[in-house]
Amino acid sequence: MSAQLLKNSQISAPARHASSGRRGLVVMARGPVVTKRGVAFGKTERMPGSKKPNQPGPSEDEEIGALGYGAIAAGAVANPITLWSAYTLKTTGAGLQGDLLGAAEGVSYLVILGLIGWSVYTKTTTGKGLPAGPAGLLGAVEGFSYLSLLAAILAFALKA
Repeated sequence: MSAQLLKNSQISAPARHASSGRRGLVVMARGPVVTKRGVAFGKTERMPGSKKPNQPGPSEDEEIGALGYGAIAAGAVANPITLWSAYTLKTTGAGLQGDLLGAAEGVSYLVILGLIGWSVYTKTTTGKGLPAGPAGLLGAVEGFSYLSLLAAILAFALKA
């Protein structure tokens, strides 16, 4: 076991650790390493005795642009309306009543479908989902959008 461990890792000369400024040996692991985003394969730098690799995790301040901030704002409003609409549809058999609420309901369904469409497009073209965004809000809105779509599908299915 230890021979295989030595074979799968390299020990370099004493060097300054990039993130803390400490001196020590830098171990370059070649096997799978668990990171914040999952399991990483390949070389990752870490300090001896440290179980965490010296890799930056997913950046919370990834540039999401105006479209991302708009999606956060629209999704934060549309998801509760869609979930409320699904609950109302399940309990009463009809959607939200009134001109303003009915319009908000329709726009909310379109926003949810737009967010899911953007998510699927990004996943198929880049292999990754949408960026987490500031404080993980875009990721949260994306997750709630899938939940809202599932709730709406179930409400429509149980109505029939």
